[in-house]
Amino acid sequence: MIFPNIAASWSRIFYGWRMIGLVSAIRVVGGGIHQYGFTVFFLPISQDLGMSRAATSLAFSLARAQGAIEAPLVGYLIDRFGPRPIIVTAAFLAGAGYILLSWVESYASFLIAGFVHSPMVIANSWFIRQRARAMTVVSAAVPVGGAILSPLLAVGVQSLGWRWAAFFSGCLFLAVCLPLSFQVRRSPESMGFLPDGEAPQARDSDAHSMNNIASEPRERDLPAAQAMKTAIFWLLVVSMTARVAAYSTVSVHFVPVMVWQGLAQEEAAFMLGAFAFINLAAHFVLGWIADRVNKPGLMTLCHIAPALAVFPLVAAAARWQLWLFTICYTLLDASFPIVWATVGDFYGRKYFATIRGMLSFFYMWGSVAGPVPAGAMYDRSQSYRGVMWIRFFTLALATLLNALLIKPWRRCATAAQLNN
Repeated sequence: MIFPNIAASWSRIFYGWRMIGLVSAIRVVGGGIHQYGFTVFFLPISQDLGMSRAATSLAFSLARAQGAIEAPLVGYLIDRFGPRPIIVTAAFLAGAGYILLSWVESYASFLIAGFVHSPMVIANSWFIRQRARAMTVVSAAVPVGGAILSPLLAVGVQSLGWRWAAFFSGCLFLAVCLPLSFQVRRSPESMGFLPDGEAPQARDSDAHSMNNIASEPRERDLPAAQAMKTAIFWLLVVSMTARVAAYSTVSVHFVPVMVWQGLAQEEAAFMLGAFAFINLAAHFVLGWIADRVNKPGLMTLCHIAPALAVFPLVAAAARWQLWLFTICYTLLDASFPIVWATVGDFYGRKYFATIRGMLSFFYMWGSVAGPVPAGAMYDRSQSYRGVMWIRFFTLALATLLNALLIKPWRRCATAAQLNN
């Protein structure tokens, strides 16, 4: 009786949440190894290859920003053919990239190794009313991976060396992410559902019902070319670039910054795991709130706290100040699914991947503009003090631009309610 009951309960779960769970499992591995694990590799690779921190930062940043160039094309292909081919390719390239990373012997070959992030198109396609919540679950998988895998990765680097750690990381991508990526489904309409699991209205015939499911008007779908002509698009570009520059600087330099503040590498790696765990909790709290409030207003608040938390790191900080910084800075990453939910609210579902690709083409260069100058400044001064001041003003700019989106989002939300 137990198993039939479990099966019956499982069958009642909206298929979109199954898709969210599947993509989230992929991102657990990607987040733990790539986003959080990269900073664990930072010092061992720079020391082994004899690279300056600026050079190491450039390599890590290019590995993260490589998606900016192909992002518009990838976005178009996702809208045209669905997300599954892209996610399969990303999982394969990630696994192969980390295996190749283990054989690196020079700076030039290190630049070749890379990773492709899985997009949030699934969450935007399967949900509208619960869009922020679904995107939060997908995004929260990254700190889950960071909390679980980055400490294990740190142990692996310390005990086996960074090359073997990179090799086993690649194998994990191929063994876990690649099989799961083949199970991705494109949209609720492709399987006879409506977004959010809503039941379609009764129709005269099944064929008529399916046609109306596919054409159900729920929100405005703005093509990418038209979206790029709006002021909202460019406000998003600049604010997201500033946010990514600030966050990527810390995520790439997190362990080096904590070592600069007097912590041992092992203790800094433990704090990185805590950063991921706190990030996870913040994701779910913000995701639960976001679908109930003005999203740009919430994003504005989520940029103020990290900006203020930078101040203790300008000088020698006490341990409690380092923990305060760690806690507050998680809001930058935890609020990013709210950014994508806001993009979906403004521009709809049909062209979301293409619009996301165009946004990525611009804002992802913040992952180069942040960490690389930070590494160069440290090489010159042996201090991150100037870097922290720059991060404060960067976050202040992002806060102001997010605040400018509050009224346009309110008008958009009101129009969507009238249409539905």
